[in-house]
Amino acid sequence: MEITVKTTYGALQGIQRQNHQAYLGIPYARPPVGKLRFAAPEPSDKWNSVRQATAFSASSIQNSHPIPGFAADGPISEDCLYLNVYTPAADDKKRPVMFWVHGGGFTHGTADSPIYNGGFLAAMGDVVVVAINYRLGALGFLYLGGHGGKAWGASANCGLLDQIAALKWVRDNLAAFGGDPGLVTIFGESAGASSVVSLMAMPGARGLFHRVIAQSGTANQLAEPERASRLTEDILSELGIGSGQTQRLLETPAADILEAQTKVLARLQTAGLNLRTSPVVDGETLPCQPLEAVARGEARDISFMAGTNLDEVKLFKDFKNIKTISDEELEILTEEVRPKNTRAGTAEMIRVYKESRARHGLPVNNENIDDAIHTDQRFRIPCLKLAEAHGQAHVYLLTWQSPARRGAMGACHALEMPFVFGTHTHPMEERFTGTGPEADRLSRAMMAAWIAFARSGDPNHEALGGWAVYDRKRRPTMIFGRGSEVQDAPFEEERAVWEPVEE
Repeated sequence: MEITVKTTYGALQGIQRQNHQAYLGIPYARPPVGKLRFAAPEPSDKWNSVRQATAFSASSIQNSHPIPGFAADGPISEDCLYLNVYTPAADDKKRPVMFWVHGGGFTHGTADSPIYNGGFLAAMGDVVVVAINYRLGALGFLYLGGHGGKAWGASANCGLLDQIAALKWVRDNLAAFGGDPGLVTIFGESAGASSVVSLMAMPGARGLFHRVIAQSGTANQLAEPERASRLTEDILSELGIGSGQTQRLLETPAADILEAQTKVLARLQTAGLNLRTSPVVDGETLPCQPLEAVARGEARDISFMAGTNLDEVKLFKDFKNIKTISDEELEILTEEVRPKNTRAGTAEMIRVYKESRARHGLPVNNENIDDAIHTDQRFRIPCLKLAEAHGQAHVYLLTWQSPARRGAMGACHALEMPFVFGTHTHPMEERFTGTGPEADRLSRAMMAAWIAFARSGDPNHEALGGWAVYDRKRRPTMIFGRGSEVQDAPFEEERAVWEPVEE
């Protein structure tokens, strides 16, 4: 069946599937190449004939990655500003819009992964799902403000500006796909979650979305210009390009920039320096840290939901070379991440985690305690601080255990995504998520919660009730696991040891 939609840029022919329509590889901005490299995105050119929207476009240029599914496995290119639309029907019905931003550490990922097939959400919830690609790595986040960039049109945070350009495309075109541009939920995971939280603090994004779901990412501490400039200096030096050599930087092959980025980041990681290509608080596109903006009430009119997984950091472990951690080593590793103004000292923090995990029937060897502490430091505690700052957030915690590596990965980073998209039965995901009636029930519960939130700003639904907004007294949290239920202040002893001496 041939289906055609008219957009402000031209007509598109999509794909009619069993219970939804898909429009793939739609350009939402001009290719960011040549003089547009490192520049804010410009509106897409128009076309006259019907454009085929039946195949994915190229994803942002990136390297391969050892974690399966982390990197794009299809075509990659500097020409990557495309999106996909999944809708029950391209009619005049005004459906909620769910706008997905993929993760991948701001260096990897693609909207075209089978995990992010929005057709299941679209069909189940009568919503329109949009999944976008955006510039990654140095091509999306190289900060040139301290290297003459403003003089030749370079912008900070091009990857985030791409997301804003895509949201503007949604505003102008989603009605033709059966969506309501006045009811847009932006949601993302990991770097995608950091992205959607950052958008809450960006003036250019105001009014383009109305609800936010942040899955395992917060953007609580983005880079400042001085720190970002240091990384820029290292990458330019690796390329042999001096500050202000504009034309050379614009003419350097994208593959060479990617190679330089990879070498520099590897050296910095070896040296123990936490510098990476990611958003920067430049004072213009992103005026302040998102946490500050939220705490000031700038997101009070935006419904917010956020959560993390119990064992986030286990995704990043090298299971082929797991090393035993001694008591002394655990103290050193904990001391490195424990804020110095917390109420609990290092030894006290370790003791609390071991006693808490034992009460929950979870492993208490040093390796697992180290994972738990680092998971909270990187993900859970920043998430809860952001929820507290917002004041009206719904918070969740995923405890479902992955069967992968004989259960060693636990409720690791990225595990919730196949359940949210209803793609957990895809052959690529079954080993990761597990299968069976309980897995199906979890997926239905999470999909329904995300859909309900997109529709009303409240994730409660018939099969999942009593999920109150998060507050510091009760700390109600939806636990998604073998069963789904609200618990007040789960793992509270662990959370409390991160509190500062003076609040």
